[in-house]
Amino acid sequence: MSSSERPLSPPPSAIDDGLPLHALLSPGAAPLGLSADTLPLVPEDEDPLQALVAELRNYQHELELQNEVLNYSQAVAESASERFETLFASIPLPLLVLDEFDMVVQANAMAHRAFQPTEKDRLLVNFKPFVHESDAQRVAMAFEQAKATGRAEVHEVLFQINDEYELCGDLHISGVAVHQQNGPASWQYLCAVVNQGPLLAERKTLQERNQQLHTSERRLESVINSSLDAIICVDQRQRITVFNPTAAALFLCSPQDALGSPLDRFLPDATQALAFASLTTQAVLGEMTGMTVSGREIPVEVSVSFEHHSSGDTTTIFARDLTSRKRADAQRNALETQLRESHKMQAVGTMAGGIAHDFNNIVGAILGNVELAKADSADNPAAMESLREIEKAGRRARDLVRQILTFSRNDKPERRPVQVQEVMSDTARLLRVTLPPFIGLQLLESNDLPPLMADPTQVEQALFNLCNNAMQAIGNQRGIIQMQAMRIAPDSYQCERLGLPVAEYLAFIVQDSGPGMDAVTQRRIFEPFFTTKPVGQGTGLGLSVVHGVMRTHGGAVDVHSELGQGSCFTLYFPLSDTHDADFAEPIAAKPVALPAEPPEPSGSRHVMYVDDDQALVFLFQRLLRRRGYQVSGFTDPHEAMEALQGAPSRYDLIVTDYNMPGFSGVDLLKQALQINPQLPIALASGYVTAEIEQAAIAAGAKALIHKPNDVQDFCTTVHELLNP
Repeated sequence: MSSSERPLSPPPSAIDDGLPLHALLSPGAAPLGLSADTLPLVPEDEDPLQALVAELRNYQHELELQNEVLNYSQAVAESASERFETLFASIPLPLLVLDEFDMVVQANAMAHRAFQPTEKDRLLVNFKPFVHESDAQRVAMAFEQAKATGRAEVHEVLFQINDEYELCGDLHISGVAVHQQNGPASWQYLCAVVNQGPLLAERKTLQERNQQLHTSERRLESVINSSLDAIICVDQRQRITVFNPTAAALFLCSPQDALGSPLDRFLPDATQALAFASLTTQAVLGEMTGMTVSGREIPVEVSVSFEHHSSGDTTTIFARDLTSRKRADAQRNALETQLRESHKMQAVGTMAGGIAHDFNNIVGAILGNVELAKADSADNPAAMESLREIEKAGRRARDLVRQILTFSRNDKPERRPVQVQEVMSDTARLLRVTLPPFIGLQLLESNDLPPLMADPTQVEQALFNLCNNAMQAIGNQRGIIQMQAMRIAPDSYQCERLGLPVAEYLAFIVQDSGPGMDAVTQRRIFEPFFTTKPVGQGTGLGLSVVHGVMRTHGGAVDVHSELGQGSCFTLYFPLSDTHDADFAEPIAAKPVALPAEPPEPSGSRHVMYVDDDQALVFLFQRLLRRRGYQVSGFTDPHEAMEALQGAPSRYDLIVTDYNMPGFSGVDLLKQALQINPQLPIALASGYVTAEIEQAAIAAGAKALIHKPNDVQDFCTTVHELLNP
């Protein structure tokens, strides 16, 4: 058999080793699904051709098995690729695959929407041109790190998408080496961009909220620290957790010492009210007593606020100091009392002035008729004695009326410089005449005091009345009276209480060691005719006169007295230059030189006497007729003007009262001068003030006659006016 006809047979080595035929075609490994111990399907002693065919069939079967395995692997690979593509496309993050030359190999839809939002934007071909120049170096270093270690991260990278839109995100890079069939492996980078815009916005919002909370806390702390009320916060165990500066000042305790202390250390009565915490959110406890660290009690007004929250309940106590309010209430009550007293004294003064006016007319009628009766009873000693007693009583009544007018009048006194020490010495000299031996009078020296612009007679009268009142208060007991003067500047509250402007004053102080007065008596001591002396031992006008003197001088009188501690009266005379304009002497009537015995008038002189009091009209008619004058008396000023209008040349003189119901003496004077400008007119009044005197002189009055007056003085004045 030739070599060409020989049956194919494996090499000896292969046959010796027992390998099948396919091992020759694919040496080095057994086919998938067959083991290395596979034996031929036919015995070796059979025909070699049959063996070869069987071997080929076996190989074909193996190839089919391998093909199925390859098809399955390909299907698995394609399925994995599809899953990767689906996952790559559906991940809600911009994903890009870059090569080592910054070319975009692959990008998902999120990447295209992020880096190419519109068709006008540049194409997503390269990645690094989108990186802002401020972050370019950091991104380049991250790619180098990913190539060296396989991954890298860069936070808050700014991507400039277009002129109007920027993207800020964290860049995550993974480096992968891709092997090539020919040549070295190439690097590819999987880049994921996590958009930090919403997170940054949320972070910014949180930062703003934190800043607002911080600002709110600082503002709340500032409000608590600057509150005028004491603010104290306590926990569930009533331990202090907040103690603001006002509370520290109120309770005289530092916040460091107060924190952690029980609430009843400062507000013993407030702890019981905290039981209402479960029933209400706030409560007003009203006024209660607080305690300072030193144990001093202070009045406070307390309100409580309850807050319920998950971390625990908080109670806030607001305490307001009532010390100033109580002091202000006391001052207001004192001022109200002073105002009521002032209104009462004003009303009493007005009433006293009216009474004095009418009483003046009565006293004038009594004294005038006494004068006429004395002339008619010159040869009756018994009648003369009675008339002299009536005259004495009338003069006492006249002096009493003058004291009432001193209290009630508001006219400015005739002021001139008064030496303080001199007026006190004169008062002391008058007092020592009637001072009992067991009562001492001390005149304290007062040096370097300026002269006082005042009416010296009224000042001396006020000091005399105070000292005389002190002497009568001491009574038959041994005691002492002190009198001194000093410059003093009362505080604003004292000035407000006394109704004085805040300024410097010269004060006369009269102090005694008598029994003192209670509060009820002090409220009435300046009322006219009020006295604590027995009946017949006082008129009750002494202190009223003092009050009137101080009022006319623009000052005030203050008194301090306690039972068993004596009394202290203080007279405040103003020293301010603002009163200098008031120191001018009032305009007085032209002085008239009165002769001792006026000559007998001629019977042709006619006098008109006008007064609303019929008794005075009747008196002066009799008085002037006895001296040879013709007299026409009128009680109605309108009838008097009608009579003058009917016969202007009939009357040579008019004497009219100033105060008449519904018609003033100045009005009558003006009308009379319009009728007869050459007619001399005199005004008579028992209440002559500087304003009245100035108005009368300015209107053309020739003289002012003070009632009640002596008959001789009145007649002399009439004679001088008729014979200028």
